[in-house]
Amino acid sequence: MTAPEPLEALPEDWTKALAVVAHPDDLEFGAAAGIARWTAQGKEIIYCLLTSGEAGIDGIPPAECGPLREAEQIESARIVGVPVVEFLGQPDGTIEYGVELRRLIAGAVRRHQPEIVITNNFRDTWDGNATLNQADHINTGRATLDAVRDAANRWIFEGDGERWNGVRQVWVGGSPLSRHAVDTTDTFDLGVQSLKAHKAYIEGLNWPHFDPSEFLEGISRAAGTRLGTTYAAAFEVLTP
Repeated sequence: MTAPEPLEALPEDWTKALAVVAHPDDLEFGAAAGIARWTAQGKEIIYCLLTSGEAGIDGIPPAECGPLREAEQIESARIVGVPVVEFLGQPDGTIEYGVELRRLIAGAVRRHQPEIVITNNFRDTWDGNATLNQADHINTGRATLDAVRDAANRWIFEGDGERWNGVRQVWVGGSPLSRHAVDTTDTFDLGVQSLKAHKAYIEGLNWPHFDPSEFLEGISRAAGTRLGTTYAAAFEVLTP
């Protein structure tokens, strides 16, 4: 049996990142412990959620679910040291890739001027094989990659903020093509707490045996083994 390919440590010589994902909870299923590490180092990280997750709980109507999930996300972010969470009002479950989505995300990049942009897995699967990804994740990640380039071009979306060409890399959490990772051994418990903050969402999944700690330990330990640490969060690294 072939040993898994080792992961390379992510650079940490930066000061500001913007995380752009589709839903409340997307960052908490793996990346949040890494974010806790970086905020503890004094780095500034801002969350930008395209939707409020209003279609995410079958038993709760969207008008009630959206504010509930926003509140859970704000608390989850607080746990890992992120004080700013923006919700951009896109429709949960039907995010469409296109020029307007690129414009929306490019505006956030120009507004916050990050060095690193973090987004969710946009590959067709989670495992590189058969576990299918969801359209919102795919469209968000792909639009984010394009929006980073758009934000750097003064002639694209001219008038929607001053151009920002300072994004060094885009980090894609949970990608099956991950080749990099960050050590989350010291912040693993904060990552677990941040996922547990999505209490209504987890209960709404109707997964009777789901344990946030057990779930995160499984993926974090596997990544840690490849990085040479106890726990880690893996990312695919792309350069605009």
